[in-house]
Amino acid sequence: MFALDRLRALDALATRGSVAGAAGALHLTPSAVSQQLAKLEREAGAALTEPVGRGLRLTPAGRMLAEHAAEILARVAAARLDLDRLRDQVVGELRVGAIPTSVHALAPATLARLRAAHPDLRVVLADGEAEETLPAVLAGDLDLAVVENWEGLPAPIPPGTSRARLCEDVIDLLLPADHRLAGPGPVALAHVDDLDWVADGSATRAQNWLLQTLRAQGLEPRVTCGVRGFGMHVELVAGVGVAALVPRLARPPLPAGVVSATTTPLLRRSIDAVWRTDRGTPAVRAAVAQVAAVAAERDADRAQASGASSRSASKQV
Repeated sequence: MFALDRLRALDALATRGSVAGAAGALHLTPSAVSQQLAKLEREAGAALTEPVGRGLRLTPAGRMLAEHAAEILARVAAARLDLDRLRDQVVGELRVGAIPTSVHALAPATLARLRAAHPDLRVVLADGEAEETLPAVLAGDLDLAVVENWEGLPAPIPPGTSRARLCEDVIDLLLPADHRLAGPGPVALAHVDDLDWVADGSATRAQNWLLQTLRAQGLEPRVTCGVRGFGMHVELVAGVGVAALVPRLARPPLPAGVVSATTTPLLRRSIDAVWRTDRGTPAVRAAVAQVAAVAAERDADRAQASGASSRSASKQV
């Protein structure tokens, strides 16, 4: 009989390629992983690893047993999932990692609804980019990730995961109020050739998307501010006079001196929920449904407010 903990150690070694990598994935020390592998070898009655350089690699017997280990662990995970589905109760702890913009805009209402509907569910929430949260979902450190997809640069959804579209988000151009193109738009991006730009951090997908988008319109943008956080982008437009592309979901109230315009072409991003397919528990499904509902209501409220503003402007004219 092979102990599951020892099979997990072998599976982690096969997946991660090193004892250190396996230790990190399992939240153990390398020494503990080595001990688990040594015990498994004694149970198997065959050498499962062999030294190569300063590390280890699997022997033919190790590779064969690792394949069985992966199947056994998957069946165990499926059994646990079936038990959750059988109970159909939203209980326990749900660990969620989300992009900062969704945390600020959607999390308060979502968490309030989950608490009211499922008092035995405890949600642990942290913000993070897809590059951080998706590996954590795969490793089992997070149950759910909320990620963004920029046009042409979607989040890298890994195999073994499922996803659901939560909402679409329009991205507007922010300009100083005294700029020659200031107004409701639409503004052709190619015409914004006289301003510096603010981008989201350094070498992020958001920054790469901004550069890619502007270059596609014939511009070579001068990025003079690389700052994470779209709220700060708004402040920099007001204080420094740069231009910015800011998603509506992430946009705080605009201060005096800043105007928002739609663009030509119209720019969008989408927001997805991602979870491990073998861990699509009732808690995960409940959270996805509530985030999507909050996002839909927010869109409806914005559309209603936009329609009211347009009618008011027409009456004034």
